[in-house]
Amino acid sequence: MKAGFSIFKSTAFSLLLIVLVCATVLVWAWQRTPLLTAFLPPNSLLQLSPEDKDNQPVLTVGRNGTAETSTGLVEAEVKHDQKMETNLKTDVQIMEFAPPERSENTSSTTGKEQYNENVNDQGCNYAKGKWVLDNSRPLYSGFHCNQWLSHMWACRLMQRKDFAYEKLRWQPKNCQMEEFEVSKFLERMRDKTLAFVGDSLGRQQFQSLMCMITGGKGSHDVIDVGKEYGLVMPHGGTRPNGWAYWFSSTNTTVLYYWSTCLCDLEPINTTNPETDYAMHLDRPPGFLRQFLHKLDVLVLNTGHHWNRGKLKANRWVMYVGGMPNTNRRLAMIGDAKNFTIHSIVNWVNSQLPKHPHLKAFYRSISPRHFVNGDWNTGGSCDNTTPMSIGKEVLQDESSDYSAGNAVKGTGVKLLDITALSQLRDEGHISHYRTTAAKGVHDCLHWCLPGVPDTWNEILFAHISATSVINS
Repeated sequence: MKAGFSIFKSTAFSLLLIVLVCATVLVWAWQRTPLLTAFLPPNSLLQLSPEDKDNQPVLTVGRNGTAETSTGLVEAEVKHDQKMETNLKTDVQIMEFAPPERSENTSSTTGKEQYNENVNDQGCNYAKGKWVLDNSRPLYSGFHCNQWLSHMWACRLMQRKDFAYEKLRWQPKNCQMEEFEVSKFLERMRDKTLAFVGDSLGRQQFQSLMCMITGGKGSHDVIDVGKEYGLVMPHGGTRPNGWAYWFSSTNTTVLYYWSTCLCDLEPINTTNPETDYAMHLDRPPGFLRQFLHKLDVLVLNTGHHWNRGKLKANRWVMYVGGMPNTNRRLAMIGDAKNFTIHSIVNWVNSQLPKHPHLKAFYRSISPRHFVNGDWNTGGSCDNTTPMSIGKEVLQDESSDYSAGNAVKGTGVKLLDITALSQLRDEGHISHYRTTAAKGVHDCLHWCLPGVPDTWNEILFAHISATSVINS
């Protein structure tokens, strides 16, 4: 009897030891694997104050399904993605403060000495701060930037009547952000090339910067050099895969390349016009592999095209390691997106030693503001009074946790625009586009001039800080 009891104790002890060893291995693997780490919850929940949560709809980013397409997800995948997307909530940590300041002057510096002091301040986080009124805004005219600005984003040319959204300026907390000036930008980008690579929100940021640099006016000093980068109109196409412009006065090039998923796409059967396309999740776009050596500043983004509707419409088939994906977890859209973000960031990081002049940024996701539905189910964004009034962004970590996690430990910087943009629900195209179908709102893209101008001001601040430190 005693022998039996001893055997039972020995067996129980062995099982307990096995469980402890397995748990240790799992914890170690969880910490070591970038893909898994991307799904860890943030250290602190980012949320609205109780008063605001009662009055505001729940706003999230990164949902599968955007203002551009339907999702077509099965119920199981929807549940999986909803669980994973808790990392991308934009319920922003805010506090109430006095009414917005009214400024008559956009300048927030008092000279070079003041600026040098601030750029050396390691505690400066441009993503923390508040929106303030500034009557000197906007930075360019929405009426006259016809050469660079698409009419579908120029709200001054639409039916919209209120333009108060143009008068807000982002003011970082506890640090100064150098005022954007055309001459300063071009001088700091002398003999350099800046490239935006991403989706339509990246294209908005590109067009915004072109309007900011030119003041919305055409110039003989700005020359189309798209052919040098293969950015030409494809046969039977409606637009090129991007645009590139050269400012001859300072030998500065600004370009945009269309890559919605930030991965390489290639036809599976080149002889078949209806062929599917291999979507290489672990391979950077061919454009970057070919032209990275020519770039000095790179801004990457992706997010809103990762849904079943887009993949099916474009005939994209996920590939990993040069073969069709067989990993069931990567078959989930959200997991595939996060895997790709880590992949492109890690690839760019691996190239930095070969290109020490390159400054690379990954721009966090731009929030959507659909209320009471999505783009095709009656969702809207009719608000004309910004929720930013009386609010301040306080969080230290990005609301786009996946992007923030991907760049950690790399030489790629995070251009964090998610939380500050989430407070600007009144700045979207909404229903004002003249060609929009009745009842369809665009609560994804922004009116220009508008919020993307601030993204470029923050980008300029990062470029300026790097230039001053290097000098």
